[in-house]
Amino acid sequence: MQGKILKGIAGFYYVYVDKLGLYECKAKGIFRNQNLKPLVGDNVEINILEEEGKVGNIINILERKNDLIRPAVANVDQALIIFAVSDPAPNLNLLDRFLILMEKQKIETVICFNKKDIASEDKIYLLKDTYGKCGYQVIFTSTYTMDGIEPLKEILKSKTTVFAGPSGVGKSSIMNEIYPKANMETGKISEKIKRGKHTTRHSELFFTGDNTFIMDTPGFSSLYITDMDQNELKDYFPEFHEFEGHCRFNGCIHLNEPDCAVKKALEDGHISRIRYDNYKELFDELKSKKKY
Repeated sequence: MQGKILKGIAGFYYVYVDKLGLYECKAKGIFRNQNLKPLVGDNVEINILEEEGKVGNIINILERKNDLIRPAVANVDQALIIFAVSDPAPNLNLLDRFLILMEKQKIETVICFNKKDIASEDKIYLLKDTYGKCGYQVIFTSTYTMDGIEPLKEILKSKTTVFAGPSGVGKSSIMNEIYPKANMETGKISEKIKRGKHTTRHSELFFTGDNTFIMDTPGFSSLYITDMDQNELKDYFPEFHEFEGHCRFNGCIHLNEPDCAVKKALEDGHISRIRYDNYKELFDELKSKKKY
């Protein structure tokens, strides 16, 4: 029997089987020998040990389309990265780190700025201009006025989407508007394993119907860009791509070289100063790590 892992906690994996419901499973020891750990989002084969109590064992993990380390999930179609427009002000360096990680994994990312109702038009324009120019889909929402919630539902339809973002930006409020049963379903699992009320400490997947899955993940306050040479970094800034090949030097890293097309585009306003400054900061961070 095949299903999808919705949640993994304390050694138990909760596997959703279409039309049959949720099974509590353990993973067979063979996966430890293969150094393979089941992830939320994995499509798996299970053996039923007890049909009445819906208990089973995971016996096979099917081939993954992709897998992420942070958040730890598999088989994602797109990421929805949520920041607040205000209260708290968005940490755009942190946002850019996340976008780089998704670019590296070739996962399409939609940027959602929440709390639109308390933001100035100037701030909304700046964020839309900064990230729209890069080619990202940007949506503004408010769970207070419900602005943007219906368009967001359309973006999620028939896809597996991972929700991610720092704490305090309204991620759980958006999740509850998209899928009100989320808290209730989490409560059922928490009760079964004798854990407390819902706070998102673990990645969790919800089936909302029509082949649509959404993943809630723990809030993060920092992300480290690793496993990358500093000279690769420019490849993960999509707004640089159209200017690549027009610099004087092959392999230009767009920092101190003369006749750099990317720096010219920056001066002409085609590339965001905010994004370019974050690029420089992250480049220096990667360069200093390499020394050690």
